[in-house]
Amino acid sequence: MYEYPQKERYTTDDLRTIIRILRAPDGCPWDREQTHESIRKNLIEECYEAVEAINCGESALLAEELGDVLLQVYLHAQIAQDEAAFDFEDVADGICKKLLMRHPHVFGDVSASTGDEALASWDAAKRKSKGQALGSVPMLGVPRELPALMRAQKVQTKARLAGVDFADMAACIAKLREELGELEQTAQSDPGAVAEELGELLFSAVNAARFAKLDAEEALTAATDKFIARFVKLEQTLDKPLTQYSREELTAVREQL
Repeated sequence: MYEYPQKERYTTDDLRTIIRILRAPDGCPWDREQTHESIRKNLIEECYEAVEAINCGESALLAEELGDVLLQVYLHAQIAQDEAAFDFEDVADGICKKLLMRHPHVFGDVSASTGDEALASWDAAKRKSKGQALGSVPMLGVPRELPALMRAQKVQTKARLAGVDFADMAACIAKLREELGELEQTAQSDPGAVAEELGELLFSAVNAARFAKLDAEEALTAATDKFIARFVKLEQTLDKPLTQYSREELTAVREQL
């Protein structure tokens, strides 16, 4: 049994020590059994919970959730150290070098006065450090495991930085209409190809969000929240279960809400 000192305030050094103890032979059996693969989804879950705290605007909750994210980072680093692969200092060293290298507009002689210029500077420095001459290479580097809307928006941003983009929002909306028309036509003539056309419609919708300087994931989340709120209101308005109404009756009520 470990007797860890009680403190008024703990530090990141304490966190590293506690995790090392938990992973020790006489530490916690569960922590000792974990691998990068076994806890990879935990990292994703904790990140989403931190995002939820940001959306709630609760600082105390955000501090707690960021602690959970930090726990995952330190735990992965400790697992790697136990395997003699790397340690937390290697992680810190790598990110510091990356930040210095990819901010030539701060630590070098490149000029960037706007967020877009800074992003272009970052992307150029990244391509240079990785030897990426082709604009498609950064796109291929966007993780396929990202949520689909987020991945699409990141790929589109990479394309814009490589010089390929719509002229304006009007052109973007025209493409959206075109894809909708193709979906309508395909649904009637070739149902098996609907998935492809629907995907292209969604991709075009993400382009519209990007041109409007919106986050497609957040826009869809807000729309889903709105749908749920209206659904709840619909249930509260009626005096019978929804299944006992016809589609026409439900539509008529919804249009009045």
